[in-house]
Formats: sequence, structure tokens, C-alpha cells
Amino acid sequence: MPFTPVLHSEWLKIRTLRSLCGALFALFAVSTAFSASAGASSTSDPQFDPLSTALTGLLPGQIAAVAFGAMAVSAEFHGGALRVSLCAVPQRGRWFAAKLTAIAVPAFLVGLLTTGASLAVGRSGLGEAAAGLTAGEQARGVLGGGIYLVLMALFAAGVAALLRSGAAALGIIIPFILIVSFVIGDAAGKAVEFLPDRAGQLVLQETTNGTLGPWTGLAVTGAWTAAALAAGAWSVRRRDA
Repeated sequence: MPFTPVLHSEWLKIRTLRSLCGALFALFAVSTAFSASAGASSTSDPQFDPLSTALTGLLPGQIAAVAFGAMAVSAEFHGGALRVSLCAVPQRGRWFAAKLTAIAVPAFLVGLLTTGASLAVGRSGLGEAAAGLTAGEQARGVLGGGIYLVLMALFAAGVAALLRSGAAALGIIIPFILIVSFVIGDAAGKAVEFLPDRAGQLVLQETTNGTLGPWTGLAVTGAWTAAALAAGAWSVRRRDA
């Protein structure tokens, strides 16, 4: 079967699942709400970074992006849906590629919208404190934030495909990005920059002082995502439906 109709069918699955649409809405709502709150808070911290502060909402919001990617894949492992999908599309690699594309496109578009709105409300709250942000820094934050969110969604999709469970994937990834990476960071020094979440978040900062820069950090997150997707593709190809 050609790729286009396969992609269309996968898009229909995502569009008609309320939980997935809800995850994308939560990504937007949570991110903008937290950014608005952060923008209205004090800026007395000597380490104050206006870009990072304005985009603070993406940190809790990324949980919704992770949930979107994991649930979009894990839905195939309920009620024999994967067997039906693979009967229609015997080429497992083509099916998995279509699934990932159907995840990536809406995640990226909503991610861009979310990052732009978060920056707008965050800057509005910061007022003159954000006056020093250049157009280039803001554009990098918006574009980089959108890319970061889609990478995290795809990372979760790969882990869910490998584990064949969205709950298991979320049970690993969410505690990691909320707790473990910060605990490890306290003990690991600059090595923490190479963790998938912390590396990608460098693109949300006005200035970076570590080994990685904004785009190289995002590339590290991309490498983690590629590894997770490769593992997920292996699982789809080799394991029974």
C-alpha cells in the first residue's frame, strides 16, 4: 500500500481519539498558563533569564507532549488494533513511519503555537525585564521550543513501541524529566546537559554557559529520540502483533 493512504488512516485515528486531542489542548493550556504566571513573578534573581522565564510553561507542558506520543502508539496495543493495522499494511516499517509522521506533524504545529503564545504572555508579564530579548533570540526560542516538544513526543512514542505499553512509557519518562534528571544533575555536573530533556531545554535559554549550545543541545535530544525510535521500530518489526 502506498504511504499516503497509510498516513491518512493514521491521521484519522489520532484525530478521532479524544484523549489525544485532549493532550494537545493540555499542552497549549498548561504551557501558556504557567508562562503567564512566571512572567508575572519577581525578576530579582541574579541568574534571571528572560527567555527561559517567558517559556517556563513548556517544562510542565512537555508532559502533555510526552503523553500524546505515548498514547498515540499504545492505542495500537489494545483490543487487537495492531493486528488489524498490520493486516491492512503488512509493511511494518511503512506503517510505523506513517504513525510517527501522524504524531510529529500535529505535535510540531501545536508546539509552535504553544511556544509562540507562551512567549507572548510571558513577555507581557515581564514587561521591561524582557526588553533586551532580540528578535533572533525570540525566534530561536519559538522554533526551538516547537522542535523540542515534537522530539519529546516522538521519544515517548519510541519508548511506548519498545515497551508495548503507554503506561509503562509514561511511568518511566515522566518521573525522569520531573525528578530524576534534576537529582542526577546535582551529582553529575556538566554531564547532565547530555540528558534528553536537559539538553533540549538549552534552546529555551537566552544564554548558555555549559558544553552545549542551544542547537547542539537540541541535536543531543534528537539523538536520544532517534535511538528510542530505532528501538521501537525493532520491536514493531520483530515482535508478534
